[in-house]
Amino acid sequence: MSEFVIYPAIDIRGGKCVRLIQGDYAQETVYHDSPSAVAKDWEAQGASWIHLVDLDGAKAGQPVNEETIAEIASAVQVPVQVGGGLRSMAAVEKLLQAGVQRVILGTAAIEDQAFVEEALAKHADRVAIGIDARDGYVATRGWLETSEVKAEELAKALADKGAETFIFTDISRDGMMQGPNVEAIVRLAQVSGRSVIASGGVSRLEDLERLAGYASEGVSGAIVGKALYTGAIQLDLALAALKR
Repeated sequence: MSEFVIYPAIDIRGGKCVRLIQGDYAQETVYHDSPSAVAKDWEAQGASWIHLVDLDGAKAGQPVNEETIAEIASAVQVPVQVGGGLRSMAAVEKLLQAGVQRVILGTAAIEDQAFVEEALAKHADRVAIGIDARDGYVATRGWLETSEVKAEELAKALADKGAETFIFTDISRDGMMQGPNVEAIVRLAQVSGRSVIASGGVSRLEDLERLAGYASEGVSGAIVGKALYTGAIQLDLALAALKR
């Protein structure tokens, strides 16, 4: 079986580790005042990657929590990937230079094709395309707006432009603890012919085991947030279970 990676998620707002429900900024739970401490805990439990989201940046259209992100990148030995408000090469370069291994481009994939193509041309192996879908259509600007572009069409087009990694979120599943939209995730991997990381809805070990079962078809990992913070999934135990 191909390698399947669990990405513990740290959503940053106001410099703190928080979680939202379906991207709703009014439905926020603060889990920790120090995102760096949380990242080190996930690393200690065996995480091989850390997933960071700059929620303020997603809303503002430019990175806001850069200092916190740089602090996390230097606090852990494992690679980190970051999304949220990355809509210029200057912002991308700054985070890569700050120690971030992979940047995630979302809204820009719809609104600024030239920028995305430049980023892929310069840093193909360090750029992931975040495709967040609502009813099959791509949502942008921190999920505040929905485009008229279908998720599968965008993935295929950007795969042709050099994208190697996609992160797919079904917004209806995010933070709801109802399980991921496995069919849509696998379909995106098949259509794009690229690596797809699942995001949204993972609520129990069985969800991870089911997704890992499609690793050979391109489902390369899953981002897990709320389930880790509530204890519904224990990272060290999940990692051990997937290695069996």
